[in-house]
Amino acid sequence: MRKGLFMGILALAACVPGQGPVSHMQGAADFNELCAPCHGSDAKGHGPLAQGLDHPPADLTGLASHNGGVFPAAYVMSKIWGYERGAAPSEIMPKFEPLMESKTVLFDSGDGIATPTPERLVEIANYLASVQE
Repeated sequence: MRKGLFMGILALAACVPGQGPVSHMQGAADFNELCAPCHGSDAKGHGPLAQGLDHPPADLTGLASHNGGVFPAAYVMSKIWGYERGAAPSEIMPKFEPLMESKTVLFDSGDGIATPTPERLVEIANYLASVQE
């Protein structure tokens, strides 16, 4: 019975579209369109809309250094998605529906579990990982 269940899970995973590697090219474009107005084109938190916010946008270039040198992709994607570690949806971050409506890819945040995740959300995380200092 266990072997059958395992094989069923593998078969379902194989049905998830877009399992190949995900680049950060679309992620860079999405960042520039959706995030740079607040976080700045350099991702350091100094975008043109930053001054009008109650809380300054985060410097996104130091996320890995603040996490022991490891880029916290799952945390970043949960922030973009609007949820953070089981908390209520963020009232600061806007909702980015176009990112959530993209096809899904399997994403493993390092725990060995590949989870279907919107591709454009993974791409923007990949882009942010590429700008770490």
